[in-house]
Order: sequence, then C-alpha cells, then structure tokens
Amino acid sequence: MKQFPDSPAPAPSSESSKTRVWPPISVVIPVLNEERHLREAVDQVLSQHYEGPIEVVLAIGPSQDRTQEVADAIAAEDPRVIVVPNPTGRTPNALNAAIAASRNGIVARVDGHAMLPENYLRIAVETLEETGADNVGGIMAAEGITPFEQAVARAMTSKIGVGGARFHTGGTAGPADTVYLGVFRREALERVGGYDEHFQRAQDWEMNHRIRQTGGLVWFQPRMRVSYRPRPNLKALAKQYFHYGRWRRVVARTHEGTINLRYLAPPMAVLAMLAGLVVSPFFWPGLLIPGGYAAAILAGSAVTGSGLPPAALARLPLVYATMHISWGWGFLTSPPSLGKPDA
Repeated sequence: MKQFPDSPAPAPSSESSKTRVWPPISVVIPVLNEERHLREAVDQVLSQHYEGPIEVVLAIGPSQDRTQEVADAIAAEDPRVIVVPNPTGRTPNALNAAIAASRNGIVARVDGHAMLPENYLRIAVETLEETGADNVGGIMAAEGITPFEQAVARAMTSKIGVGGARFHTGGTAGPADTVYLGVFRREALERVGGYDEHFQRAQDWEMNHRIRQTGGLVWFQPRMRVSYRPRPNLKALAKQYFHYGRWRRVVARTHEGTINLRYLAPPMAVLAMLAGLVVSPFFWPGLLIPGGYAAAILAGSAVTGSGLPPAALARLPLVYATMHISWGWGFLTSPPSLGKPDA
C-alpha cells in the first residue's frame, strides 16, 4: 500500500483520525465564462471537511464575461487561491497549466459546475491510501431541475443511455477503466506526462488509459458522489454527445484495442436505421429497423422512467434517441484529421 510523506496509515478510530496528519491537496479547476458560479465553486472546495492544507489553482481561459476579475478578486482575498492563464481556452491545456502551477503531492481535478459533497477530499485520500491507486473517482450524479434536465439526468444514470460505466450508473468499489473527475497522485501525472492536449474531449478516459498502461491503478469509489447539472436543451445535448462520439473514435485510433461492443452499438444502430430508411421505398420491411428501434426506446423509457414527473417522462424517449444517434453519428463522421499526428 502506497503512503504519502508525513501521512500515517488510516487509523481505525475516529479519535485518532482527528490527530493524524492529512497530506496537502492541490485542487485544479479549468475555468471559462464562469462569472456567476466561480466564487461558489471555490468556496465549496475551501469549505471541505478536510483537515489537511488545500490550495486551489484556477486556470482562466479567454472569457467573455467578468470571470478574470472575479478570479483575481478571490485570489487577492485568499492566499490559498492561485490564478494562472489558459490562453487556448481548452480544458486539457487548462488542467496542465494548473497542475504545473500546483505544489502538492495529491492533485484533485474539479469542474466549475461540479457540486462536491463536503467529505469528498477526505474520502479520496483515504481511498488512495487504502488501495494504492494512482487515481480515484466516483459517480457523476446527474441531477435535473427542469423536466428536460430531469429526463437527461435519468438517461445519464441508465444503462440504456450510457451503457454500464460505473461512474454513471453506480456499482461496487473497485478497479475501473476511468472515473469522473479524479484525485491523482502527482507521480502518476508526471509519469504519463499529464493530459494529452490534442484531445479536446475524452481527455480523462485517454489519460486514465495511459495510467493503466504504465502499471497504475484507477479506482472507482462510489462514496465520491458528485452532483452534475445536465445540458438544458435538446440542441446542447445533441452537440455534447456528437462530440463525445467524435472524440471517442480518435481515442480508438490512437490506442488500438480500446473499443468494444458498448461503444460500437450507437454507430451500428445509426447505420442500420439509415439502411432501413434507404431501402424502405423498394422494400417496405426496411422500416422495421427504425420502427423496432423506436419501439425499444419507448419500452426502455417506460421501464427506466419510473418516478419521473409526467413532463420529464414524456421527454425521455427523445433524450435517449438524441444521445444514441448523436454519439453514433459523431463516431461515424469523425474525420481522420482529428487523429494525433504521431498516431
């Protein structure tokens, strides 16, 4: 079991837990156009129930609102907050810039809209020490407010919507391909060279793959449950999943053997429905393919939509179809030019 400097093994009693030395943590946050939420996000991190030192590094992109002013004001008020520039505005670049400016042996990635439970960092450190993992993370707990967001949240926590990934659907603690966000050992980040800045999306999955390929352990801890706000409308949801599919294919091109039937199901369904529609004017049974898909989505929505308000339940089939078709179309149309130059 790996230990951190000046950090004894987890003690069995709550009393000794109060007297132990907790290792310092650097929390890195990529920030772009977050004037409204930035102060709350930072306050949430600094108010964690964690007895060790915490620093927050904000990597600020070229925002169109007062994000830079707000970030500078927060840093001026609290010496635990550091601000660094991210001229590209891209997430992997921001994360690498923030990691480079951070100082501690544990690095926690947090997003501006992520709502952390108050004991998130404590559980992360305990899990790192108990498992010897290089990265630990938990559940991306989608929670919606409007009927559309509620439907998306249900789809994002259902195997029909996102497959069997435990960071979406939950499950028992254990080794995983990837996790949501992540709390890392700095030595693991340095070993793999940080985030690959070529990947505009899927950079978390891609880096976790490299951590595992170099002998590291990625660990899913369901107690690390982070609230996530889904996209607010159909257009935003379609764009999100289109780019997920597009960049997941780039990962597949870059790292052979990382694709499986779960990832191939959406593009195969899109191709099958297109084929059915093309032949239907000459061979009417072709309509059975898109018709069968529609029937399956309606049935799946009835099963997984239990407890949703009627307005959200009515939107659930459209949400499922948008996620599947957008992801599949993005995967199918992902241009070779997106591939890494040295792939």
